[in-house]
Amino acid sequence: MTTNPAAPRITVVIPAYNEEQTIEAILQRVAATGIPDEIIVIDDGSTDRTREILARIQAKGEISGLQVFYHENNQGKGAALRTGFQHATGDILIIQDADLEYDPRHYPVLLQPIYDGIADVVYGSRFLGAPRRPILFWNMVANKILTLITNLLYNTILSDMETGYKVFKREVVANMPIHARSFDFEPEFTAKVLKRGYRIFEVPIAFNPRDYTEGKKIKARDGFIALWTLLKYRFVE
Repeated sequence: MTTNPAAPRITVVIPAYNEEQTIEAILQRVAATGIPDEIIVIDDGSTDRTREILARIQAKGEISGLQVFYHENNQGKGAALRTGFQHATGDILIIQDADLEYDPRHYPVLLQPIYDGIADVVYGSRFLGAPRRPILFWNMVANKILTLITNLLYNTILSDMETGYKVFKREVVANMPIHARSFDFEPEFTAKVLKRGYRIFEVPIAFNPRDYTEGKKIKARDGFIALWTLLKYRFVE
């Protein structure tokens, strides 16, 4: 693997809401990669033990570069990410969900197109042939439809617009107004990246989705909100 001689600083941004079952494990996995210089967790008003666990982990000081920020009330994934972006100091940002659906061991593959100078933004695609757990058929159908609509509206050929693995140069969001408060972050970010002409590259990632009994939070109504978001930002800024 080639490396970037400039050694860019890497920030991992982790929004978390009621993830007491997974938050410690995902932090350990992120840290174990040895890649991030900074790990920013935003607790989005959790009502379970997530905040207690985060406070304990931070007090122990065993995870280098860890910062934790707390929302008093649940505001949504988009709002949590906005808080994370405001505090991030890295040259490249990696969005990491707080569950165990996405594997941090993919970081080198996700970062490589940026290191190679061929991308400003990298999406980890769940639909490019990598291993995955086959559940939630209708979620997959919704993702495919939203991606197709994205491609039609913005003249692109993405395979997975809704992926949670989005990696990008900090400059991409530095002057990008983001209004999303919830899962509408994915279509808003994608729409604005495409309209601004940033270079997107997709790489295959393994995916281990959880079901609703395991804590999955996205709902059917979020699909309709995503559709409206794609249409809105196609014609307005």
